[in-house]
Amino acid sequence: MAHSMAFITVLSLLAIVPLCLSGKTYGGGGYLYPQFYDHSCPKAQEIVKHSVAKAVAEDPRMAASLLRLHFHDCFVKGCDASVLLDSSGTIISEKRSNPNRDSARGFEVIDEIKAAIEKECPHTVSCADIMALAARDSTVLTGGPNWDVPLGRRDSRDASLSGSNNNIPAPNNTFPTILTKFKLQGLDIVDLVALSGSHTIGNARCTSFRQRLYNQAGNGKPDYTLDQSYAAHLRTHCPKSGGDQNLFFLDFVSPVKFDNSYFKNLLAYKGLLSSDEVLFTKNAESRELVKTYAYNQELFFQQFANSMIKMGNISPLTGYKGEIRKYCKKVNAY
Repeated sequence: MAHSMAFITVLSLLAIVPLCLSGKTYGGGGYLYPQFYDHSCPKAQEIVKHSVAKAVAEDPRMAASLLRLHFHDCFVKGCDASVLLDSSGTIISEKRSNPNRDSARGFEVIDEIKAAIEKECPHTVSCADIMALAARDSTVLTGGPNWDVPLGRRDSRDASLSGSNNNIPAPNNTFPTILTKFKLQGLDIVDLVALSGSHTIGNARCTSFRQRLYNQAGNGKPDYTLDQSYAAHLRTHCPKSGGDQNLFFLDFVSPVKFDNSYFKNLLAYKGLLSSDEVLFTKNAESRELVKTYAYNQELFFQQFANSMIKMGNISPLTGYKGEIRKYCKKVNAY
């Protein structure tokens, strides 16, 4: 018990420290800071907030989709809006990758926000920054933490299909593989567990976890780390074949509320994806973090905000690198 309390105390201090800093974060070639558009486009954040609220009111799933879109962008070449680009010329769209095909959503929402901001202040606000703000606003709208988003990213002029296929953690990856993919982005095990908590909202397709229900280890048996009554319920709508696109809540307890019930589900062996449950079953340090966040929602919220800022600072294009796209789905014509 004393060890657990000490662990929580240390984690509390670590979570609070970054919030005490100046708000500027250094990103390869320049600083990102929340006030970046205060003079050049003072209404930008309000436009994003209003547009996201409208989109989520029309489709509650959209909050999780916009959060996921930012994550899938940052893990490929950094947070540069490369995920938004359609295929054209030499560009092969990341939308065609395994992690994005048939599941990435929210592109039209980003397009609508961009169009509104272009009317207000043309050629000023990047698509990459819009995505970062939309992810934060989606979190807040569903009951999660708020944070000041460092801004000043620019948009890439290319995409990486291979990067999208290889860098984004997959639902059936092992714990070491997932952690390695996070470390390659400069993120650590605390970031991994905290950011996985975004699965407190949103859905996953049957095809993403079917192997857990029928053949987890290649022996024709279900995953022993999945609660069997929960598994039986999942099988009713996720058969051995067919139903690939059937949707299931990632957090069946409070599927549209951003809270810490995701971690409580893991304690009960009711994490939907294998990549969720391994946080509790395959590593001692991540197991302690899962327990800590399950018992302390405030601490989870603090760390989630810090980890989102850290993820949003992965290899941004700043200064004269990249461009400010007029349309998020295509590079500017020169």
